Amino acid sequence: MTTQLQSPGREGYFGPFGGQFVPETLRAALDQLTQEYHAAQADPAFAKEFDRCLREIAGRPSMLYYAGRLSEQVGGARIYLKREDLNHTGAHKINNTLGQVLLCRRMGKKRVIAETGAGQHGVATATAAAVFGLTCDVYMGAEDMRRQALNVFRMELMGARVVRVDSGQRTLKDATNEAMRDWMGSVAHTHYIIGSVVGPHPFPTIVRDFQSCIGREARSQMLQTAGRLPDVVVACVGGGSNAAGMFSPFIADKEVELLGVEAGGTGLSFGRHAASISCGRPGILHGSLSFVLQDEDGQTAPVHSISAGLDYPGVGPEHAWWHQMHRVRYTTCDDAAALQAVCTLSRAEGIIPALESAHAVSAAIQRAAELSSDKIVLICLSGRGDKDCNEIADLLAKVAKPAGATAKEGR
Repeated sequence: MTTQLQSPGREGYFGPFGGQFVPETLRAALDQLTQEYHAAQADPAFAKEFDRCLREIAGRPSMLYYAGRLSEQVGGARIYLKREDLNHTGAHKINNTLGQVLLCRRMGKKRVIAETGAGQHGVATATAAAVFGLTCDVYMGAEDMRRQALNVFRMELMGARVVRVDSGQRTLKDATNEAMRDWMGSVAHTHYIIGSVVGPHPFPTIVRDFQSCIGREARSQMLQTAGRLPDVVVACVGGGSNAAGMFSPFIADKEVELLGVEAGGTGLSFGRHAASISCGRPGILHGSLSFVLQDEDGQTAPVHSISAGLDYPGVGPEHAWWHQMHRVRYTTCDDAAALQAVCTLSRAEGIIPALESAHAVSAAIQRAAELSSDKIVLICLSGRGDKDCNEIADLLAKVAKPAGATAKEGR
């Protein structure tokens, strides 16, 4: 069982960020979830069952991998990968869904719902639901269903119902809106498995704690492998679950630089990116106060990313707090650089990263090149790129084709 990390100030707040800004209809369910989570933390049987699930279902611990050829090509620091892509279902998301399904069973609920962007949280939720015999509905934007058709099939194959969302930009924010609406009408028998460190208290804490197995393992593995901690730890940040899970066990290690990488899209102009910390300001989204991309009137801004999993206009409140404390440095990676990072890692190491993870890979390569060869850069490789291959192929074809060329001229 993960060790709870105490947030400063009031419960549910990270400095000024977080809280529980929800309709009255959800308060009883959130209170029940909070109480059940506190009880589970104190229950050795829950810890034992969760550890068993991580080991036997997720396949943990995930591997720490030295990317020797990539390190040689970059010519700076040694680069290591925390291989969350090797987990069952192909990403870090399974860690959280297994924990939350166990909480759902403790509460006696028989149905789970989820939102998903890249589809990895949806697949992980469908997997956990199938393992424990729960009914599962997953809300997914129509644009993301197009980009992630393979994951839609995987969810349905495991018995989940994928609910298409056609409102708004038809991406992750809109899927979350619809999942919230469902939950408001079904709280008596349904648990909402939020997939990131966002949403009302206690979700940011619960998801962070369930995902902290990533950083705890990585910390131990680095000490065993290299005899010391890494100099830099890098993770991509959308809502921020893989980054929170990786960073939290290193927060107290002041000598370790922590670097979060947001989606820079096609530029940092309004509506062209999903860099909530870099370009947003404090606001309330999906039940908590954090950095949110907004227009001048405070309306949630449209967002864009090559990556469906980072295509979200907000970020977890603990990330906002780490940013305000200057403990984590947040930067951006644009679409073109992320696409290049997919190619670079694939050709150097035979590992195809998810488009989300490629943002971290790109920034880590840049940071490693600035450091000497006695330094270590550790990347959270949050997921594998199988789900993105069709999209990557289309994007690479567009890059290779001269602008304005006809189909015939492009051959």
